[in-house]
Amino acid sequence: MTKVAANTVEFPTLDAEKASEQIRAFAEKSVETSKDAYAKMKLGAENAQKMFESTFNTAKATGSELSLKSIGVARANAEAGFSHFEALVGAKSLSEVLELQTAFMRKSFETAIEQAKDFQTSSARAAEDLSKPFKDVMSKAAQELKVA
Repeated sequence: MTKVAANTVEFPTLDAEKASEQIRAFAEKSVETSKDAYAKMKLGAENAQKMFESTFNTAKATGSELSLKSIGVARANAEAGFSHFEALVGAKSLSEVLELQTAFMRKSFETAIEQAKDFQTSSARAAEDLSKPFKDVMSKAAQELKVA
C-alpha cells in the first residue's frame, strides 16, 4: 500500500496473479466435489435400479407361485366337491347321506385350515423375499453414511 497524503483513503493493491490462482483452485475444487457427488448419485441410482429389478423379479416369481397354489387349491376343492356329490348320489339311505355330509364338512374344514396355513406361510415368505432387496440397500446406505 502506498500513502499519498495525510487525509486520503488507502486502497489495497490487487495482485491479479494471486487472485487468479485462488479462483482456479476454487474452480478445481468445485469440479472435484461435483464429480464426487455425481459418482455417489450414480452409484445410488444404480443400486436403486438393481433393487427394483430384483424386487420386480421376486414379485413376478412369488405372484406366479401363489397363483399356481390358488389354482391347485381350487382344483382340489372342486374335485372333493364332485367326489362328495358322487358319493351322495350313490347313498342308499338318509342316514348314509347325513354321515357322508358330516364327514365331508369335517374334511372340508380341516382342508381349509391346512390351505390357509399354507397360504399364510407362502405369503409371509413372499413378503420377506420382496422386502429383502430394499432392506439390503437401506442397510448398505446406512453403513456408507456411518463411514462418511
